[in-house]
Amino acid sequence: MKKVILILLLTIFLLFSFSCGKKASSTKMTINFWHGLGGPLGDALTEMVKEYNKTHPDVEVVLNGVSTYEALSQKLMASIQANKQPDIAQVYESWTSKYIEADVLASIDELIREDKEFQDKKLEDFYPVFVQSNTFNGKMWSFPFNKSVRMIFYNKDAFVRANLDPNKPPATWDEFRAYCRIFTKDLNGDKLPDTYGTNFAPNAWQFINLLYQAGGEVINSNGKVVLNQKPGVEALTFLTDLINKDKTVYLVTGYNGQNDFLAGKVAMYEGSSVSITHMKQQTINFNMGYAPLPVYKTNKSAISGSNVVIFKNKDHTKEVAAWNFIKWFTDTEQTAKWSALTNYMPVRKSAMQTKTMQDLITATPQLRAIYAELDNAITEPQIPEWFDARTDLEKAIEAALLQKKTPQQALDDVANKLSAAIAENKKPNKK
Repeated sequence: MKKVILILLLTIFLLFSFSCGKKASSTKMTINFWHGLGGPLGDALTEMVKEYNKTHPDVEVVLNGVSTYEALSQKLMASIQANKQPDIAQVYESWTSKYIEADVLASIDELIREDKEFQDKKLEDFYPVFVQSNTFNGKMWSFPFNKSVRMIFYNKDAFVRANLDPNKPPATWDEFRAYCRIFTKDLNGDKLPDTYGTNFAPNAWQFINLLYQAGGEVINSNGKVVLNQKPGVEALTFLTDLINKDKTVYLVTGYNGQNDFLAGKVAMYEGSSVSITHMKQQTINFNMGYAPLPVYKTNKSAISGSNVVIFKNKDHTKEVAAWNFIKWFTDTEQTAKWSALTNYMPVRKSAMQTKTMQDLITATPQLRAIYAELDNAITEPQIPEWFDARTDLEKAIEAALLQKKTPQQALDDVANKLSAAIAENKKPNKK
């Protein structure tokens, strides 16, 4: 009889425990996060999200990867129209502008004000350019996530063969142009180059860097489009001269430029800091060097990459949970880890003092100068019209590089179209 009673008590205990456990698990909050990162970058994000979920048992961040940023943009717009948007999404500044107009975003400012652990003073640790790029009309609507800078990769062995110091990459536009001439060689006597200084794909980000280094800007403080003024023409002429006058650079598409660099066809390659991560996936048969962008009248450089937003939710606790994840992901130790895993930039200045970043720079000292670009970094226009204008700019750059238009004509076309789009959206009947 005692055994029967013990078995019954044990059964009741187990059923009660199971019931409680089931109830507890059903209260776990799910945060859906849509992003456009794939390959090793997506793997790094997955690794960090797994760590967050493991250390935060009441919340589960669920990743939903989309193949491209264009596809992500389309999917987000469709979700907004259907009122089925995710909790968090990776976005560009020009997308954010549209979402603010649509009134679908939770205010980062308000979430920070509610957060007694964070408060505004902690924003002082973030690089100013990241705070600026996420602030729209004085309010913060997004938060920095995967940000990168542009840099130069170079073949140290090729520098040695050319009797150049492998630890002194070109530091100015003039030096870069001179080095391109040195590395452009006809090796077989057919009067055609077999190696070149570098290669380019028509790229808006590259031009924006050159524009600001020449002392220009896209839109001035009065809201006027000025990318087609003297500094812009000088920047684009610098590119067209390398290709058409010096003939030390050739045009490429996609990843062909990076592949030709790894194959030794060009001695230098300009790309994103994240290109380091992609190149590590391939076999490299030479000593590779890293350098910040060569400078001209200024040493400004434009950041690229996306931010994250939190979409409005009737359940405010979901917005708070989403913010808590973002806060964790961008804290000092996590942003340092993210940078070490991906070569995206750490978003906090304090990250540079962590053991993670110090070990990384000790192993590759040339990276220090790449991270230092953040001290003079600028952001591209945040207005929604820039989303389309950026595509127009790349087409215009291509037309100039192919000598179908002069640099002035190409940039005038972009400026006129961008100005018209801005004026149209300012009309009273436009929402």
